[in-house]
Amino acid sequence: MYEGIITPIVTPFNRDNKQKINYNATEQLINHLINKGVTGIFILGSNGEFHVLSHTEKIEFAKRVVKIVDSRVPVFAGTGACYTGEVVTLSKEMEDIGVDALSIVTPYFIQPSNEEILNYYETIAKNVKIPIILYNIPKNTGCNIAPNTVESLSQIDNICGIKDSSGDMDNLKSYIEAAKDQNFDVLVGSDSKIIDGYKMGATGAIAGTSNVITDVVVSLFKLLKSGEVKKAEELQNDIDVLRNVLKLGTVPSILKRSVELANISPVGLARKPVNEPSEQVDEKILEMLSHYELV
Repeated sequence: MYEGIITPIVTPFNRDNKQKINYNATEQLINHLINKGVTGIFILGSNGEFHVLSHTEKIEFAKRVVKIVDSRVPVFAGTGACYTGEVVTLSKEMEDIGVDALSIVTPYFIQPSNEEILNYYETIAKNVKIPIILYNIPKNTGCNIAPNTVESLSQIDNICGIKDSSGDMDNLKSYIEAAKDQNFDVLVGSDSKIIDGYKMGATGAIAGTSNVITDVVVSLFKLLKSGEVKKAEELQNDIDVLRNVLKLGTVPSILKRSVELANISPVGLARKPVNEPSEQVDEKILEMLSHYELV
């Protein structure tokens, strides 16, 4: 079972024109998160800027992360793409590297049919042995995985869960119901809905905000597990202070700047064409971090 708070880490880059991956900052960030109690490290997701990393960079980054994590928590690697063959190739390489599970987003830009989505995941699952977590984020991909598709896919042995970032609780509930008879975890991908998802039967969350306010998000889940729902609700509401600031720039520019200004790790800027936050936005970020006593 995948449960608790899994952090989809930002990918640290050097602050230069080439913006190459900063592995010292990567190690600093990962050690910070594990020491704070996250239950998994998820690389190459939306906040990890998978869409601007080359195949070679993804492979090298995964190798380094697996070595840094050293089996302290599971490592999830995003391998989704528009071409099934590309996903299969990258997924097999990630399996050879030693990641613990794959997170695979639906094809994006195009809008595949339910049958095409089913075939996409079935083909990938046949080519790897490690667990696969489906990734539903319709705002970015233009398509929502249908509940009956989830029901069919949940019957495949190594398809073990789904991250739902739709923000639609009826949609998340339909996934929980569709796979209730299978060994299949539903993970919340919308940080504002962690409590709602848990009450419905979600086993955990893949929460981007945990890059910054790790204590808040980890404590929220611990309180839920211990039945202290009222205290958990206070922390759930508190996450909105960060979420409101994240809207001030293109993903993941504000999240990365928050990690830096909180002195967690020098993760650098988002890759171009995303702009660096302005001084005025930095002031807003510092106000937010002050709220959490991180500066």
